[in-house]
Amino acid sequence: MPDKKNRKIQQPVIELVSELPAGDMDDLCEATNGAILDGDGLGWLTPPERPVQEAFWKGVLLVPVRELYCARLEGVIVGTGQLVKPFANNEVAAHIAHISNFFIAPYARGYGLAIGLLAVIEKSALNQGFKILEVDVRETQTAAISLIENSGFKRWATKEKYAWNGTEFVNGFYYKKDLMEID
Repeated sequence: MPDKKNRKIQQPVIELVSELPAGDMDDLCEATNGAILDGDGLGWLTPPERPVQEAFWKGVLLVPVRELYCARLEGVIVGTGQLVKPFANNEVAAHIAHISNFFIAPYARGYGLAIGLLAVIEKSALNQGFKILEVDVRETQTAAISLIENSGFKRWATKEKYAWNGTEFVNGFYYKKDLMEID
């Protein structure tokens, strides 16, 4: 990954992805491994075998209510986030979208990618007419909590025993942002 001190970094890129060629899949699995080992990865405690990861990411692309956004640094996928929309039969919650599987690999932090990724997902939700954007995180994900709260999300609930971290239960925090309040 780029050395921040010794060279100029290309502008990071956030993009909606509809396919994952082999090189991108390699990058994404490497980033996923880094996030999992850092405690931020997709609900896994340890990185699963490569075929399991590939099946997961290919499956994400097949679900019509999921939009996969990837963050690239120097052309390499280093993180993702998903905008999850309600299924068509969920009329009562058709105004609510969710952010899921949001992470930046540890080796790519500090370049503003998380802020950019969150902004792109939020803009997509707003452009598609969603009124509320929700996200939930473990209480141990302090950087994510800071990002979410500094981006205008309000905590509306805490769930006890939200997740198991391998040694103990941790609580989860639920956040929402009213997109109708955005100028």
